Amino acid sequence: MSRTSTAEPLVIDVAIVGAGFAGIGMATQLARRGRDSFVVLERAGGVGGTWRDNTYPGIACDIPAHLYSFSFRPPWDWATLYPQGAEIRRYLEQTVVDEGLTPHIRLGCELRDARWSDAESRWEIETSAGAVCARVLVMAVGRLSEPHIPDIDGLESFTGTVVHTAQWRDDLLAGGERIGVVGTGASAVQVIPHLAADAEELVVFSRTPPYVVPRDDRRFTVEERAELAVPERAQAVRQDMLADADRAFRQRLGLRPDIDAIRERASSHLRRQVAAPGLRAALTPDYEIGCKRILLSDDFYPALQRPNVVFEPSALDSVVECKARAVSGQTYDLDVLVMATGFEATRLPAAVRVRGRHGEVLDDHWSAGMVSFASTAVHGFPNMFVLDGPNAALGHNSAIYMIETQLDYVVGALDHMARNAIDAIEVTAAAEEAYTREIDERSASTVWLTGCNSWYVDPRSGRLTLLWPGTAVSFRERNGTFDPTPYEIGSRPVDEGGRYP
Repeated sequence: MSRTSTAEPLVIDVAIVGAGFAGIGMATQLARRGRDSFVVLERAGGVGGTWRDNTYPGIACDIPAHLYSFSFRPPWDWATLYPQGAEIRRYLEQTVVDEGLTPHIRLGCELRDARWSDAESRWEIETSAGAVCARVLVMAVGRLSEPHIPDIDGLESFTGTVVHTAQWRDDLLAGGERIGVVGTGASAVQVIPHLAADAEELVVFSRTPPYVVPRDDRRFTVEERAELAVPERAQAVRQDMLADADRAFRQRLGLRPDIDAIRERASSHLRRQVAAPGLRAALTPDYEIGCKRILLSDDFYPALQRPNVVFEPSALDSVVECKARAVSGQTYDLDVLVMATGFEATRLPAAVRVRGRHGEVLDDHWSAGMVSFASTAVHGFPNMFVLDGPNAALGHNSAIYMIETQLDYVVGALDHMARNAIDAIEVTAAAEEAYTREIDERSASTVWLTGCNSWYVDPRSGRLTLLWPGTAVSFRERNGTFDPTPYEIGSRPVDEGGRYP
């Protein structure tokens, strides 16, 4: 993997933007099919995406390891039921090596502009390391790539250190600091117990408390690890985990007794771990379970009861030098502010850099919320596929299963183009509109649109734009196979490898 800068454009068949799970998975599928005319453009200095960027203490996945990995790779020797962040990063780095992807990856290569050329039937791409011309553009930038910093009055005046969990530095803390953590989402419940152990004082600013259920993580025994190294056994475990997780979708439909059972599981976990009535009341959510992400933790509640921890049941309102003021009016003297405030998930920042037919900006096309066909193709943007984008995520199951479904769809599209000497395909407006209506209709009765406001919902349109409103298996049934019917087709000669002469 190297940094590349050339005066002449790199002419390539497929350009993949992003070297996280989606980008590496796409590259693997191309390489295995003998398609060597592709490049992965990665702005950072290493691969891994979310798992490269997030290194805060306690970083881990809340999906079991054998489900949060590629089904088409040999079983990895996972140490625990839920994988640690560093272990996932190593898994992706090893995938790059094993699959021979190193020559195709350009590090330090940030996408600056991508424009579709009708005349050439290709994407003309400008990067920080030079120009690229590609027949096909695959956007694999992910939903968790751009940290969100809330608009807090006076934050720029803070005399201490402000850091987002996705921009953690190992030398940030020496011990004995007065730390404020803003947020109580997935990253917060992981990092708070670790920060509490060494802080002089830790203040947790909570706008809305989360539902938390037991994590019940454990280390695999030597015998289990040996058994799970057998591909057939690992695949069986994966399928069992997938089916078990998919059953939880009934909760998101508000169906009984499913939603009552998960609500009681969270409530009993809170009762067991928090005895003080006042703190327990402050930690009890006032919205329906499942509307926001249900969190897994065994040490979050105990950490909040340490003598050096203050649970502030309101959001951070303003900052004046070292003093942080909560909405409640309470003020705290702090040395460090840790922003566990999530990501710009519903508005992909890279969308402002992508222009389709007639110069339409992707971000403008998505001004009323992200839309697509099959959660992968976008009208007005020929030969472009978006991975882990509109309605391609889940609130109850593995993102990797969803990504693999999309990879199958994209590979099917590329194979169809090669077999039929097609230079350009574009999904029709009617197909995109029909799919969007389908998503909206399926979403209407879910807890995400009836239970509260969450980051899954586009704030400008009120539409559910991040999640697939169904099971993981139903997503594969609906979107796992490419069908050319809803596409407009253009063609000119290509060779047997799918490249232009």
